[in-house]
Amino acid sequence: MIAALRHAVPESEPRFLSHEELEAALRDIGARRYHNLHPFHRLLHDGQLSKDQVRAWALNRYYYQAMIPVKDAALLARLPDASLRRIWRQRIVDHDGDHEGDGGIERWLKLAEGVDFTRDYVLSTKSILSATRFSVDAYVHFVSERSLLEAIASSLTEMFSPTIISERVAGMLKNYDFITKETLAYFDKRLTQAPRDADFALDYVKRHATTPELQRAAMDALTFKCTVLWTQLDALYFAYVAPGMVPPDAWQPGEGLARGRG
Repeated sequence: MIAALRHAVPESEPRFLSHEELEAALRDIGARRYHNLHPFHRLLHDGQLSKDQVRAWALNRYYYQAMIPVKDAALLARLPDASLRRIWRQRIVDHDGDHEGDGGIERWLKLAEGVDFTRDYVLSTKSILSATRFSVDAYVHFVSERSLLEAIASSLTEMFSPTIISERVAGMLKNYDFITKETLAYFDKRLTQAPRDADFALDYVKRHATTPELQRAAMDALTFKCTVLWTQLDALYFAYVAPGMVPPDAWQPGEGLARGRG
């Protein structure tokens, strides 16, 4: 009977959203699914993690940071217009820097060194969680293989990053005596870079999502990216918080630290 009724009353066709409605729908995805809501981040920001748990976060997050310019280079290669390429390539510069010792990746390495890792150990990525690697690699593949609209829309998590950065910096400085402003210097530039990048991506999505189907694809892409970020924290929580089951090939507390640190 229910099946017959469903067949008799067709679902309404998806409605084309105005630019304002589309932006509101995208922001609603972040309000519900962005990883600032994850229990691991709540523990991190509230000072409830041990130093080793913070180390696990810094080590695993490095792989995501290191692959962001790889992702952006894949997208850049597909942009057909020189003006768009000039805008997008700034993201690569932001992470890779203009010269040795510059850029976001270098600042994240400083963060990892600030919690006592050796640089070579972090650079090797040999002991990151498999789930971290799978999630980040899936994001790179998504941006490489899906439409430009979906690839650019997936970057819109940057709309929400200033909030999490503010929470993270304030909370970690307040709650961990081993964290300093210098340790968290990575986040200083992101407070201006992320909104700049998000404004461009949001404008692009509004202008190019010209049908209800394309609007849905953009929203699904942002949802996917939120899942990529959330999944990484799921893995950290499972391995290093509860139930605390660290895979045999993942980082074990005490490994990769500078001599005399523990």
